[in-house]
Amino acid sequence: MNGRKALVGALSIAVAGALSGAAFAQQPPIKIGLLATLEGPFAAGGADGMRGAELALKQKNGMAGGRQIVIIKASSDAKPDVAVNATRKLVEQDKVDIMVGPLSGGEGIAVKEYSKTQPTITFINGSSGAQATTLVDPSPNFFRFNTEGAQWMVGLGKATLAKGYKRAMVIAEDYAFPYSQVQGFMSEYCRLGGKVPVKAWVPLGGKDYSSVIARIPKDVDALVVVLGGADAVNFLNQYEAAGGDKPLVGGSITVSQDILNYKGKRRDSLVGTIAGAPIADAYDAPEFKAFVADYQKNYPVSAGGYPSPSLFALVYYINMKAALDGLDAVNGDLSGGQAKYREALAKMTLKTPVGDVKLDGNRQAIGTTFITEVVKDAQGNLFNKVLSKVDGVDQLLGMKKEDFKIGSRDEPSCP
Repeated sequence: MNGRKALVGALSIAVAGALSGAAFAQQPPIKIGLLATLEGPFAAGGADGMRGAELALKQKNGMAGGRQIVIIKASSDAKPDVAVNATRKLVEQDKVDIMVGPLSGGEGIAVKEYSKTQPTITFINGSSGAQATTLVDPSPNFFRFNTEGAQWMVGLGKATLAKGYKRAMVIAEDYAFPYSQVQGFMSEYCRLGGKVPVKAWVPLGGKDYSSVIARIPKDVDALVVVLGGADAVNFLNQYEAAGGDKPLVGGSITVSQDILNYKGKRRDSLVGTIAGAPIADAYDAPEFKAFVADYQKNYPVSAGGYPSPSLFALVYYINMKAALDGLDAVNGDLSGGQAKYREALAKMTLKTPVGDVKLDGNRQAIGTTFITEVVKDAQGNLFNKVLSKVDGVDQLLGMKKEDFKIGSRDEPSCP
């Protein structure tokens, strides 16, 4: 009798387990919207951002939190209104559960504002790096696991002065991300005695830089260039054609792999350019080497990848990994307006190829910055070697809150 009861009990447990497993297996997939800039000046970087996000999912075999993940892609062109319209379609028509994106700074601010109208959807950044996205009127359901443009420049002002560049002209695109990059550079550079007599703000997607080149003072020691994608390529080619010979100090996106791999004579003169960035191609940490090897295996140069993943690939990878690790932490539970999921994201210590990332109270990453220098390898490829590394960089750049001023066209100033 006792044996029969035990058998019935065992069968009951087995049936219950099978039913539970079947119910679990029948959970619908989780839909993640993925937005990147695939048109306009940052198209090459956006394509590599997509590769980075896809790699994070491939490493989990298409699953997170015990559920299948379906990615629905959308494209923008670096314009805030286009990014919001693409996001709106993903959220309101495609009914995604989570958004990852966008790429560019102005886009990020606009999508952050849109996220406030969709409180049941969790928004995770792509690679946009404007300070204001999380520092000004942050959204409770917008998370950014990458450090931003100003954080990426910490240490570069000191390194620039160490090169003997005491006076520098800034040439940067006229929108939120370059404002942040210039603020991160100048706040340190000016404090240590550097001077910036001229700042030239150029339109995003500009093609003619002749008037800017004509304004370069003879007495500056270097040019601080914060241009990305096709804008950087156009400027470099035109500066070469004009006989320009000033050494360059690069913004993060100016020395990313999508720029270092363009074809042109001026490309070689990038050798020796120092920059600040969240990535360094030659970083020798085991986690980063493994990431690079996995990227190269999945996206070889012959299939459109780069010799080493770009800044955009790394940052999209980090943010997609955060989205997936968060789902693992809550076993795919997005109930209750995704409250448990967001709590898990907010408390997470994210393991990334470039070190641990934690979020501050505005759901903004605190992480690592690299100071790099462009060098050439034996095969003729350009890459960024590590000059120094700064860990634990926060959004106030180590300043007191009362001393910190967000970047703009006019802030900082040290003529």
